[in-house]
Amino acid sequence: MAQHVKIMGILNVTPDSFSDGGQWLEEAALEARIEQLLVEDADIIDVGGESTRPFAEQVDADEELARVIPAIRKIRRRSDIAIAVDTTKARVAREAIAAGATMINDISALRHDPQMIEVARSFDGPIVIMHMQGTPGSMQVDPRYGDVVGEINAFFAERIAWLEQHGVARPRIVVDPGIGFGKTLAHNLAILRNVAAFKCHGCPVLIGHSRKSFLGQLLDVPLAERDWPTAMVSALCAGQGADILRVHAVWNTSRALRLTAALTT
Repeated sequence: MAQHVKIMGILNVTPDSFSDGGQWLEEAALEARIEQLLVEDADIIDVGGESTRPFAEQVDADEELARVIPAIRKIRRRSDIAIAVDTTKARVAREAIAAGATMINDISALRHDPQMIEVARSFDGPIVIMHMQGTPGSMQVDPRYGDVVGEINAFFAERIAWLEQHGVARPRIVVDPGIGFGKTLAHNLAILRNVAAFKCHGCPVLIGHSRKSFLGQLLDVPLAERDWPTAMVSALCAGQGADILRVHAVWNTSRALRLTAALTT
């Protein structure tokens, strides 16, 4: 297994995220979570201030900024770790970068806010573009594909070409096939069986599968019991060439990767 795999630790400063909503809103809890992610050796911390779970409601930029900027500043005071801001809003991304973020993680693939491309051009960090059928408010109503992997790759080809035409170089682009974003169990499994297929664009591949409902469907386990299944999927994805694994439980995934590396080299 390749040793270049990076672990992106999730920091949701939201009251309503599907897994950890509301857990890190108090200052002491937030600082403890940041310390945990740093101690467990996350390579990137992904800070999100708006839930993107199915049927989630949008929040305005002022509220999102009030959530993410203090968290980004706290991280940056502690460490020079890479920080991603998980947002679709140009204003939030711009102010997050000014506060110390080094990466934009946009689930809309820069389709939500026309001004996001200007922010993307204003700095030189990575830009994550994710595939999503529909919006968080509608994506799980009735997702359908003829060829889920092929259609996602066609979407990436279009988005990458658009970004390049607008001044964002391909080496800065990271692709995320969007596990659970407008996908059924069968679609998610097809994506995870074909992670290597998304390497065709010459961009790093991010997989965000942590604690998601497909694990509960497959194993009949609640959220509280999904970290080790998440770690197992992480190891399998890394073996297929995934470059970044976005997870809640960094320790579990890092140990799974170490064990897999020891057994396969």
